Amino acid sequence: MKIVTTRDNLLKPLQQVGGVVERRQTLPILANVLINAGNGRINITATDLEVEMRTTANVECDGEMDFTLPARKLLDICKALPDEATIEMTVESERAVIKSGRSRFTLGLLPANDYPTIEPSASSHHFTISQSLLKRLIEKTQFAMAIQDVRYYLNGLLLEISDGKIRTVATDGHRLALSESECKIEDTSGIQVILPRKAVLELARLLSDSEDPITIDVSSNHIRFVMGETSFTSKLIDGKFPDYQRVIPSNTDKEITADRELLKQALMRTSILSNEKYRGIRFQFSSGLLQLLAHNPEQEEAEDEMEIDYQGEELIIGFNVGYLIEVLNVIDTDTVHISLSDSNSSCLIQNYNSDESRYVIMPMRL
Repeated sequence: MKIVTTRDNLLKPLQQVGGVVERRQTLPILANVLINAGNGRINITATDLEVEMRTTANVECDGEMDFTLPARKLLDICKALPDEATIEMTVESERAVIKSGRSRFTLGLLPANDYPTIEPSASSHHFTISQSLLKRLIEKTQFAMAIQDVRYYLNGLLLEISDGKIRTVATDGHRLALSESECKIEDTSGIQVILPRKAVLELARLLSDSEDPITIDVSSNHIRFVMGETSFTSKLIDGKFPDYQRVIPSNTDKEITADRELLKQALMRTSILSNEKYRGIRFQFSSGLLQLLAHNPEQEEAEDEMEIDYQGEELIIGFNVGYLIEVLNVIDTDTVHISLSDSNSSCLIQNYNSDESRYVIMPMRL
């Protein structure tokens, strides 16, 4: 069988699915992509058994055939070819020969029948939103997901739809990120699912800032996202996500307003001499002033201060500076609002004059 296409036509779909393919595989065939060729197009599928991505490309082909090729090698070949190059692929029973100009590559095949696919159970919820909305919600919260925590339900992102709002929540037990938006979804019977970390990172990479629609199907154990010619399926984490509403501070009596960029720069300067393991910084709030202090086991110290809008009694509290910088990176207003009660309670950080996104950080003992 012969397939003819251009380098750019094949490169984009391979780059889309390439992130799904793990470098270290338990099954050799998972290092490959499944290619279904026929009717002037190829369907390309990649999976690691937890997530699966499928996309298509238009090609010239003289028949129908299913086969698998090494994903990384095929992608690297396409990247190495010049722009606008024509690719001619001849597929036989055990190998594929790829020709472009004076270049020639021979790749081994594995049987398509051995390629695993994810088959979700029947969909229980079906709705459509814009890609830009989902991308924004993910980007505002994904950084707070846990990494390889024994509480496996924290190694992912909560996607919730209720009361006419769509919401994403992530926490690692030390901090929490929540972002929500109004949405017109007819199926409002209440959806609460936990997406695995890898699925969240791949989705963030896939989604565009456009108003193009993304269709979402939720079943008991899987979720599927369909955008144009690309579909992305992921297993769901089976677990109970913490009651995040309980940890959002409500009885705060100290309100601070600060310039987001100035605060971020002061934190980055002070963090240079913080303890590399614990990243703790002491915050001293007084009327109109914030003083920052960091020190490390080498007895080195960093101090900084900045003007803030605060009229209250003096408060000294410690925080992980990395957590605060990550929050300031995703807040998109010039001014940031911080709510506190005492040195033993979590702080609440928000955009100025907006509660669409809320961030909770637990204090540290210094």
